[in-house]
Amino acid sequence: MTAHTVFALALLVAALGCALLGVLAFTGLARMQRSARTLDHALDQRAASSAARAIASGKQTRQTMDARDAADAGRGRPKGGPLSRLADVLSRVAVGWLDTPFGAIVVAPEDRRLLDRCGFLDANARARFFAARIGCAALLLLLALAWFNGEPRLAVWMIAGLALGFMLPKWFVRRRAKARQRAVASELPMFVDLLRLLQGVGLSLDQTLQVMINDFATVLPVFSQELALAHRQFTTGRTREQSLSRLATSYESDDLNAVMRLVVQVDKHGGAVQEPLRQFGDRLRESRRATLRERTGALTVKMTGVMVVTLLPALLIMTAGPGFVAVFHSLSTMHR
Repeated sequence: MTAHTVFALALLVAALGCALLGVLAFTGLARMQRSARTLDHALDQRAASSAARAIASGKQTRQTMDARDAADAGRGRPKGGPLSRLADVLSRVAVGWLDTPFGAIVVAPEDRRLLDRCGFLDANARARFFAARIGCAALLLLLALAWFNGEPRLAVWMIAGLALGFMLPKWFVRRRAKARQRAVASELPMFVDLLRLLQGVGLSLDQTLQVMINDFATVLPVFSQELALAHRQFTTGRTREQSLSRLATSYESDDLNAVMRLVVQVDKHGGAVQEPLRQFGDRLRESRRATLRERTGALTVKMTGVMVVTLLPALLIMTAGPGFVAVFHSLSTMHR
């Protein structure tokens, strides 16, 4: 075993260790997000029931809000086994790198917007993204070094592995962001209809948002998470416009921005919104029909090539095949 082989094996072991740390970090992030969603749902239900009892009895709910703030403050404590603690330590180390110039290059403002659109809002999520980019780049670099060791194009493969590993986490986050953006576009008509219905039965805006968060989480999975976040920001002292500004601007949807502006105007000035919401919902459904018709037309054009490749040969065989057989048979009898 040569020195180059030993060095390559050592680098491969180090890369596997980095990959294991990255997997542990992502596992800890997923566990923390699941626990945060569960706790948020429970706290929102408790706050809604406490508010209803306070309205009925005319009492204040100061103790409930204090308990909720204490629960929110204690939500960041690390729980779980050694894997969670290790992931928390790695997150703290990566958080320290985020404020450096190197961290600003690895996690650019565009990457931060993509993470926000995916629902990863805290600094720990950005730190895990930072660790994922560095770990994947180092892993693929070492794999290229170990696999193509001794070849003349080793430097090319190492650069390709470094670039691919650096871009893989961003591609994953971008794909998730696009999926959530499509989900928001598909949930928007249902959100408008529910908002019109709940406002029509006499509920206030806070009660309407609470009903959507608690009772329609399965119908509006993305909107329920975003509205829960906006409601938490509103209860901590922000205005309605500030709490809904992220939802209005993150997904780059003019229709969603218009709906959020309408919600803010209703919260400020009040008034009947059933008719504007009905017209807006009809416009959204008409726009969706036009989009579907456009996609159907494009799909018809694409299917033309498929039909030419698959159906045309079979059609020629069925229609012109007997004629060709008769011609060949006639020519063979003439030679005889």
